[in-house]
Amino acid sequence: MKDTAFKLSDLRELFFVFFKIGAVTFGGGYAMLPMLEQELAEKRSWTTKETMLDYYAIGQSTPGIIAVNVATFIGFHKAGVLGALVATAGIITPSIIIITVIARFISNFSQIQLVQKALAGINVAVAALLTKSVWDFSKKAVKNLWGLFLLLAAFVAMYCFGVASVMVIAVSAFLGIVASFVAAMAARKTAQHLPATGSASSTEKTQSQETAPQTEKAQEEHP
Repeated sequence: MKDTAFKLSDLRELFFVFFKIGAVTFGGGYAMLPMLEQELAEKRSWTTKETMLDYYAIGQSTPGIIAVNVATFIGFHKAGVLGALVATAGIITPSIIIITVIARFISNFSQIQLVQKALAGINVAVAALLTKSVWDFSKKAVKNLWGLFLLLAAFVAMYCFGVASVMVIAVSAFLGIVASFVAAMAARKTAQHLPATGSASSTEKTQSQETAPQTEKAQEEHP
């Protein structure tokens, strides 16, 4: 009975944490990144910021909304399939409620002057959140010159030449696999070289140890 209560409390917490995130954030998945990091990584330690970036990368590469995909991953990590369903329900429920209320009771919602002014302010705040998310994301994702080159190449491909994001993601994934394979091969060659050097050093050490007593004996016989 205790275990069941504990699991139910976990699921309840999962739902309300993601419900709160879904209710108070605007601008989509990337705008949610700071709050997701604060609530899930810093406050509750359900995941790490590095793992969060991996979830975002996978969420960007898979069908669906990024924030919903991330909620599904976190829920599954926390409480399995049921946790994934509960976390997903939590993050989409506020949107369903708000959109239903707007559609049911308010006609020409976007034409209301007060709403237009509010959205203008919200858009500025979302732009700030997106800028911070991109900056934090790039600092954690770009760890060497290869990563910096890939970042710049992807940006130029999309911004200057209009390459589809799906193609950029696919090519980047392929290049990442190739780079990791090359790094693994280089590390293997280095590892194979190190034992040979070590054995040579140990052989020289053994020979010097064997020669030392003979030298001492010769010195005693011929002072």
